[in-house]
Amino acid sequence: MFLFLLGISVLTRAVSARPSLSHLRHHFSTENESEEVRSAAIKRLLEVFGMEDPPAVHGHKQPPQYMLDLYNTVAHVDGVSKDPYLLEGNTVRSFFDKLHSEQVEFRFSLSSVARSEKVLTAELHLFKLKPQTSVTFNRHHFCQVSVYQLLDSSKGNTTQQRKLLSSRLIPVLAAGWEVFTITQSVRSWMGDEGSNLALQVVVWNLGGSQADKKLVRFASGRNHHQSKQPMLVLFTDDGRRSATTESTDFKDSPASPSLPQAPMSGLSSRTARSLDYSEEEGSFTPCQRLPLYVDFDEIGWSGWIVSPRGYNAYHCKGSCPFPLGQNMRPTNHATVQSIINALKLIKGVETPCCVPDKLFSINLLYFDDDENVVLKQYNDMVAGSCGCH
Repeated sequence: MFLFLLGISVLTRAVSARPSLSHLRHHFSTENESEEVRSAAIKRLLEVFGMEDPPAVHGHKQPPQYMLDLYNTVAHVDGVSKDPYLLEGNTVRSFFDKLHSEQVEFRFSLSSVARSEKVLTAELHLFKLKPQTSVTFNRHHFCQVSVYQLLDSSKGNTTQQRKLLSSRLIPVLAAGWEVFTITQSVRSWMGDEGSNLALQVVVWNLGGSQADKKLVRFASGRNHHQSKQPMLVLFTDDGRRSATTESTDFKDSPASPSLPQAPMSGLSSRTARSLDYSEEEGSFTPCQRLPLYVDFDEIGWSGWIVSPRGYNAYHCKGSCPFPLGQNMRPTNHATVQSIINALKLIKGVETPCCVPDKLFSINLLYFDDDENVVLKQYNDMVAGSCGCH
């Protein structure tokens, strides 16, 4: 009997300890709502970055050194632009050769470039190798390197098999990257994908004959390290540049951020009543810029974003009381509005708002779905300073 009563007691406590059905429903409902909000928020953030879905993660692939150097040229370590006009357009893409041919022929897939993007400049980057030591050096110290676009002779009236795009002299003994501009050809590919057959590189002696392939060699995608692979670099503009004007006074840029504006002293009791109250500090605060760090790892984007790992967007918080001093960077409209509010001349007129009055762009270096590395500039992403508007 004792054991029976004990079992009933334990069972009763276990049942009473279980959360009620309504509590469970509320818990799961809250979780689902939170997940929906998170999904909607990330979808909206992707739209800000001009994407429908996050690019697929392809493991730890090394981006081309050229793209890393370009990023470091135009952006600070946190991604904030050093100068919004350093970059031609707002997007730079690097494409690796798809043919991997033993011949000096290359083909690049441009399917990831939207037709609406304006092609500004296209460059073919080739790594010239040192001549093989077994080759006897001839009397010419330079050679002529010509880049051709292969043509489909079955289309139109042309009987040509190739079209000259770029040609120049380079030292025979030199080794390193050589860059050839092929903008017009790439623009034609964007208009007609079928015309993108391949590029061909031919090396000529100064006498007019083709050079020995062992004397003048370029790295290929088949036999050489990824850091030396042929690459097409495309500078484009997707038309998303902001209509707002960024400051060119880079002394105020986020690289050396201005200090938060100091609270005004000697406030009257009437003024104090219109200020924001901070429960944590137990004081009122005027309009000022505060940190707001965006962590790409926390969002789940660290797998495809190369740089930066996150950035400080900052946000504006505080009040804009009467009278508005110049340290609050008010517009004339905000000054008039604050006067109307203070004098209670018109019912329902609030004090001006504390908002960003200077915005800076950031740069993102990332892998797209096709494993191309993209450098993209996004305007109006960082609050440079705050004011009363």
